[in-house]
Formats: sequence, C-alpha cells, structure tokens
Amino acid sequence: MPTVSILADNAVAGSRPKGLTAEWGFAAAVDGLLFDAGQTGVAADNAATLGVGPFETIVLSHGHYDHTTALPAFLDDAAELYCHPAAFEAKYHDAEPIGMPYDRDWLAAQVAITTHRDPIEVAPGIHALGEIPREYPDSRTGTHIVDGERVDDPVWDDQSLVIEGDDGLTLLVGCCHAGLRNTVRYATAVFEQPVTTVIGGTHLRATDPADVAPIVEWLDGRIERIAPTHCTGHVARQALADAFGEDFLRVGAGSQVEV
Repeated sequence: MPTVSILADNAVAGSRPKGLTAEWGFAAAVDGLLFDAGQTGVAADNAATLGVGPFETIVLSHGHYDHTTALPAFLDDAAELYCHPAAFEAKYHDAEPIGMPYDRDWLAAQVAITTHRDPIEVAPGIHALGEIPREYPDSRTGTHIVDGERVDDPVWDDQSLVIEGDDGLTLLVGCCHAGLRNTVRYATAVFEQPVTTVIGGTHLRATDPADVAPIVEWLDGRIERIAPTHCTGHVARQALADAFGEDFLRVGAGSQVEV
C-alpha cells in the first residue's frame, strides 16, 4: 500500500518526530518517488527525519519557485525528472520572477528530463497527469510571456500525480492551478475510475465563502476524503472540514497518509 509523506508544507503536522520544519512551499513523496521539491531545503531535511528516500524519480507539479528551488538537494540520487515543457518558462508576479530558477540545460546535465503534455506512468501504478483541460474556472497566477508581451498565466504546466488503488484513485496535487474540479474530472475520465482521495495544495485561497462554496459542493459526494495543504486558505479549509467531517484530514509537513 503506497504511503504519501508530506515533506514540505506551510506548517508542521505535529511535535513528533522532533526536528521537522515548515516553509512556504510544497513537496511530497510517494514511497521512492518525489513530487515537487519545495523552496529552501526543508523537504530534504524532513525526508531524512522521516527516514524516506532516496528518490530516483522526480515529478514536478509546475514551474513555480516554491515547488522547485530546492531541487539540487535531490539531484545526486535522481535518475529521471518528469514535467510539462512549460515548467521551464519565465513566470512573474508583477516584476518579480516566480518561476523555476534553473534552466533546462543545467538540469539536463544533472538528470534525464522527460517533458510531457499527456498522462504518463512514472512508477508502477503512479501517473503524472499532464496538461489538464479547463472546463471550470482555473486558478491563474502571475504572468508569462507570449509573443513578447506579459499576459496572465494560466499555468498550463500545472499537473498532478495519480495513484491507482483497488477502490479508486488518489490525487496528489501541488498547487492545482488547473482548478480542483478540472483536475478531478480529468483524472476520472482518463483512468475510468473515481477519485476517492485528494491530498495537497488546492489553491482555494478566496476569502469570501461564496467563492469557495460551489467547489466544495461539487467535491462533496464525488470524493471520499481530502487532505488540503500549502495554498489552501482558511475559509476553504473550514468549508472542507464542515463538508467532509472525519474524512477531512489535517496534515502538514511530516504527515504520512496511506492510500
């Protein structure tokens, strides 16, 4: 049974084991696979504290700094890295760069890179979902450059990890810029199984409960449990907790969830 270990998150899950730390960022492990790397090296330190790793395979959810800057801490052990080709493009918040701080050539000298837009199996029973169609509103962030001009960035490189199970799919999401409804819908369509569990950053950051309610209502009855992290705001956390009750999992850096 695979185990998801949260290696980097905005908060630590608890006081044990000693030495866990938090940061603005996200990274998780599914047994011997690393999904995102976080920002400052917290993920590598927490992995050592938890006794997970090393990781031969790395999958990036997207190319933002808080998911990629700490990649060098994992490259000595890595054999392959999977990401969308747009993960390497320049991204900005106003004038500040917020993209991955490494170019493709530098990374390719450290690890074999596979870029993909379609779903791809990255380990037995585990798939990187690739570019996600957008039927519902997405969570666009910052800008990128198109035809020499900066425009709103739909973060086309956003992807999630799908873990197959006997009773359905577990969806591990980094920031879910593609939109949680779009991601759940696409995973269900591709694998012809229901998504039963969602773990990770949902990008539900709205402060008005009315903005969150339609998404929570859509999820309620479609999935069985949810463990939000990273870019999930307080309003969304409370709404999800109210909707899912005991199937709302409070997690943070150091949490380990069997799927």
